[in-house]
Amino acid sequence: MMKKLKRRETAKLTTPFQRTLFEFAHVLVGSAIVAVAFNLFLLPNQIASGGVAGISTLFVELFGFEPAFTQWAFNIPLFIAGVVLLGGSLTGSLLYGAKTLAGTLFLPYVVFLTRHWEPATQDPLLASIMGGVGVGLGLGIVFRSYSSTGGTDLAAQIITKYTGITLGGSIFIIDGLVVTSSAVVFGFEFALYALLALFITGKTIDVVQVGAGYSKMVLIISEYEEEVKQGLLTQVDRGVTKLAGYGGYTNHDRPVLLCVVGRNEVTKLKQLVKTIDAQAFVIVTDASEVLGEGFKRK
Repeated sequence: MMKKLKRRETAKLTTPFQRTLFEFAHVLVGSAIVAVAFNLFLLPNQIASGGVAGISTLFVELFGFEPAFTQWAFNIPLFIAGVVLLGGSLTGSLLYGAKTLAGTLFLPYVVFLTRHWEPATQDPLLASIMGGVGVGLGLGIVFRSYSSTGGTDLAAQIITKYTGITLGGSIFIIDGLVVTSSAVVFGFEFALYALLALFITGKTIDVVQVGAGYSKMVLIISEYEEEVKQGLLTQVDRGVTKLAGYGGYTNHDRPVLLCVVGRNEVTKLKQLVKTIDAQAFVIVTDASEVLGEGFKRK
């Protein structure tokens, strides 16, 4: 009885409208953190660590273009292309599309507002470390709100859909091209700084979301386990194992779904489960080593 009362009290405190406002606020705050880290650390030290932000850094050196304008010039067409080419993957949730559009537009806007701020450091090593942490922190906050800042994330999804390359592989290709271009424009040493920043960004995103580690093991207990299972199989495209469970509180059978995903798929999985069953019990933990189809092999 006490458990039911607590659930009702929680429901009164958090309405769908309040959750939506909370998520939009996270998107804006996270985007602002990314933009400030870009202007304080990465841009002034010529560190092009992948993505549209990295492209805008290259364009400053090559053409003298304002970074914010370059980012808008890439982000807006990519968002439109995502709506057209990805279809339900992007617009299946109107809220997700709206939050992604907000991040797509707001991040360059903050870059423009803070363009005259003085660099926090002129040491490229320190800048790559702190810039990577700042960008990872901001993106992690955005991802936790089941959203994206658009840009090359959408480009990677488009590549994945039409080539069959994994999402992680697509992102690696795009960021690799940006870093390689950085070596040509700024020199090999600055490309190494960009790689360091990119690595730190990825690790920081992991920490903000669910902790460090490439693969994640997820245990899900839901009243709608069949719907969740089908969603994991078809939308996340990962195998699912159904374990026998028994509720200690309810004294009823409670099947447990076991699924292992890559770190880039964690947000998508959580969003899927939340959409199907907001009351689902979800545990996300590190999987130190995974062998088998879709993961590392011996």
